[in-house]
Amino acid sequence: MDFLFYEFVSKPAWLWLMFLSIVIALMVFDLGILNKKDHEIGVAESLRLSLFYISIAVAFGGYIWWAWSNGTLVTSDGTNPVASYFQGYIIEKVLSIDNVFVISLIFGYFAIPRKYQYRALVWGIVGVIILRGIMIAIGAELVAAYDWVTLVFAAFLAFTGIKMLVVKEGETDISKNPMVGLVSKVMNVTKEFRGNSFFVREPHPVTGRMALFATPLFVALVVINFADLIFAVDSVPAIFLITTDTFIVYTANIMAILGLRALYFALAALVHRFHYLKYALAVVLVFIGLKGFYSYFFGKFDPYLSLAITLGIIAAGIFYSLWKTRDETVPPAPAE
Repeated sequence: MDFLFYEFVSKPAWLWLMFLSIVIALMVFDLGILNKKDHEIGVAESLRLSLFYISIAVAFGGYIWWAWSNGTLVTSDGTNPVASYFQGYIIEKVLSIDNVFVISLIFGYFAIPRKYQYRALVWGIVGVIILRGIMIAIGAELVAAYDWVTLVFAAFLAFTGIKMLVVKEGETDISKNPMVGLVSKVMNVTKEFRGNSFFVREPHPVTGRMALFATPLFVALVVINFADLIFAVDSVPAIFLITTDTFIVYTANIMAILGLRALYFALAALVHRFHYLKYALAVVLVFIGLKGFYSYFFGKFDPYLSLAITLGIIAAGIFYSLWKTRDETVPPAPAE
């Protein structure tokens, strides 16, 4: 059992295995018990599931505090892991609101029945775990080899934030997503759904032989993961400017995304109420970018002050959005 104590990306292997075990257990519990039967998830159930996942994320943050306070968890860059974890978690959560809008468009484009949407979202976690892991590993290697890369991240985030403030967003056209055409070219795809299956074996319409077909549900899953990869271009540099400890970066990212899947149905119904939140998020990105420059030239910014400023800006954006849109009616539900 000595391998459990081998160092893997500055942390013992058992710590990584413990976290991945938690993620796998949550997915099995979610799909195998809570949502064993496909059904439409309403706003109330979505909020209950989200509260459950937020509780797990907070509890994991409590474990990080406990392990840090007794010296069993030390960050590779000497930062405060508790403040870094929660700040990264919150930023990832808020950045994901735009992702919810895109996921809603994807479901609408493929006409995914509501009772299958949650299954697609939860299975999408598998892709996220792998893709985010790859991106974070690359980011960690770059930062370790060239410390000036943090300045590139800082400039990119500041520019992104300013762009969000001054440039009007265009409409998203799912039909132009490159993954839609790519999957159709490399795989046989059925024109209709086959229940909740991602793959089926059916006679090929040309040869008559049995062949493996992907279903539209699988194509939607691929497009959702591709969209998440695009959104990670913002979120991964943001958290690397908070901490360069790979374990904290990865766990904060994955915990936030796990909860996003549960919160999707509530956010999809209420996303129109958070229109002005994007401006608060833009300010947060500019703040983190500027903090990156400060930390590089003058030393670490106080982590709890950084967390408080982030919370304050986001809270102001949420309350302003809710107040500004208080008279707006609820739009139609996502695709049936």
